[in-house]
Formats: sequence, structure tokens, C-alpha cells
Amino acid sequence: MAGRRKSRRNFGRIRKLPSGRFQARYPGPDGVLRPADRTFATTTDAGRWLDKKRIEIEEGRWLDPAEGQTTVRDWSARWLAAVSPQLKHKTQATYRSLINSLINPALGDRELSSLRPITIAEWVGSMRTKGLSASRIRQAYRVLSQIMRSAVDNDMISVTPCRGVKLPRMPQTEPHILTPLEASRVVRSSAKPHDLLIALLAYAGLRVGEAFALRRVDIDLVDGFVLVDENLAEANGKLVFDTPKSHQKRLIRIGPTLAKKIGKYLDALPGGDEALLFTTPGGKPLRYNQWRKAYFDPAVSAAGLSDVTPHDLRASHGTWVADKYGVMTAAHRLGHSNASVTTRHYARPVAGRDDQVAEASDSWLSGHDHKPGARSGHDDDDDGSTGALVPV
Repeated sequence: MAGRRKSRRNFGRIRKLPSGRFQARYPGPDGVLRPADRTFATTTDAGRWLDKKRIEIEEGRWLDPAEGQTTVRDWSARWLAAVSPQLKHKTQATYRSLINSLINPALGDRELSSLRPITIAEWVGSMRTKGLSASRIRQAYRVLSQIMRSAVDNDMISVTPCRGVKLPRMPQTEPHILTPLEASRVVRSSAKPHDLLIALLAYAGLRVGEAFALRRVDIDLVDGFVLVDENLAEANGKLVFDTPKSHQKRLIRIGPTLAKKIGKYLDALPGGDEALLFTTPGGKPLRYNQWRKAYFDPAVSAAGLSDVTPHDLRASHGTWVADKYGVMTAAHRLGHSNASVTTRHYARPVAGRDDQVAEASDSWLSGHDHKPGARSGHDDDDDGSTGALVPV
């Protein structure tokens, strides 16, 4: 019986196994006796492990090992069910697709506690080997990161394995910024009433889904406002009306000419206040790919332009507004809660502005073209001293 001798301790128990190694067991906060996740070569090693476990419990850092044995598949399903009510329908569909197609096939049967950063790095590498786009890989990684972060927050695991993983870089693509006149050519080349829809993209900065979801009640012709409070999105082949992106409802003022054109169109539009402004010939909501192929791309070609997307019109609007009236104004019209988004994705240098700055700086240097009361940038004193250069 000597081979199975137990060692008595103040915390936990150590016993020698027939193999000659030592097993450590400890009582959790619930009183249940649990074995260590490994055996030890000496009683000293086993005792040190038990001492660390006792400190974890005393400091409130202890996690039930059984929780970490939950599979990625099971926890992903529970996480998605919990967060879905707060997500837009399209986002729900995207998350579910990524989990079912990329996360579960590779990691679904793994226990949460078994994942390590190298596991995640290998998973990312396998997706790159299969030729998946950088965007798709990054989307899948972001969803897995949220799932693992939730596991940490719920005391399933102590630390997320989604850390220090190198992701593929997104290709740098710049929007095609049109001039206002180029955008006008696209509008004039469009079939009616889609010229009005395209004008709302270019001269009101609407997202395509927001324009698709506009209803008669959203148009205030008296004050020249458009209320953007709905978005039409496609999720798993189904069209879904939802709030705008980031839930940013907004009022946008439009110019008198566009308001007048929309007013004439509304006079002949059938239906009540909830009638959609723009539909298919059969009266159904528009689908992006079909609408672009049937109406937008032909208008771009007829305008003598190429490589222009509907989103480019929105980006162009953001650039024009930011350049003339400031980023905050552009952020409001585009529906951004944070102006940094506007700056990062939409505000672009306007052609010719650098030449204008150079010309202005030359006048600053020479002391010409100053506003009344402004101090000269260069004092031509007889003693040769010079004042500070002050741009105005």
C-alpha cells in the first residue's frame, strides 16, 4: 500500500500513483474535490501547484475547469443567441455565416481552455492558404475575438487566445472622388426616377440602403428636409428594413432645386405616407445588385465615366462638405457619430487645394493680402530686423 501513500496538507491532498508520479487534488469554493490537470514528478512540485491554486481561490481568481471544457461550437451558439437582439438583421446573418462556415468547421469541437494564440494563428494561416480575402479573414477573426472575450467575461477561461495574432492587411483602396459637375452628369444621364435617387446619394450623402428605404412621409418639402430613419439591407437573400448604420437617424437639408424635383415626383407617386419613393417597376423594394446593373452603371457609362460606385458618390459628398464647411458638418450629413470616421474614410484632399495653399503661403511670406488689423508677416525695418511670420 506504500505505493498509494497519501500526504496530508492544510490545503488539498497529494497521493502517489502506481506510475510513480504524484496526483494533486484540491477543494474548490463549492467544496467539490478536483484533481489537477496534470500529474507531478515530485511531492514538492505538486505542493507548489496546490499553493498557487489556494491563492487563486483566496483572491477570487479561480475558474471552474469544467467551464473551460465547453466547446467553441456550444459557446458560440450561446453567445450569438445572447447578442442577436442587439444586432441588425444583416449583422446577425453575417455573424452566423462566419461561425458556421469558418469558425466551427476548424475550431468548433475544441474546448475553450485548449485554445492558444498559436491555435488561432494557425487557423488564420489556413484561411489564407485557402485563398480567402483579407476582409473575410479579418471579419471571422473579429467575431471569434468577441466570442472569446465573452468567455473571459463569463469566467469560462482566464485569458482570450485571440491576442498577438498577425492578420492579413487590407488592400488600400481609395474611393473615386468625383467633382460636383461629374456627379451632375451621372444624375442627368440616369433614367427617371432613379436620377433623384442618385442625386440624393451625391448631394445629400445618403447610403444606398437609406435611399432605398425613403418613404413619402420622410420628405419635408416645405422646409427642404429629408428624414433618414430607416435602411433597407439584404441578409441571406431577404430584404430587411432596419435603422440606419450605427442607429444614427438624422435630418438632412437638401437644395431647393432637388426639393422641387422630388416634389413634382411625389405628386404623381401612388400610395400613402408609407409608400416607398423608389421601387422596381412591379412596386417591390429595390435590391442593390439588380438596381446597380439596371440603372446606376448605365448612367455612369452614359456620363463618360468609369470605375464609379454608388458609394463613391457618398464619399464625394463627404469630401466636398468637409473641404468647404468642415468635418463636423460632413459627419452630421453622413450620419457618423464620430467625426474621425468621416476623416478616415470620406474626407479626401481636393484637387488643386495644394496649389492654392502654396499661393496663399507666398502672400503670407510677402505680407500681402492681409485681413484688416492683421499684423504684417515681415517688418522691413531699416535696422534689418524681422518680425515673426504669421499666417492669416
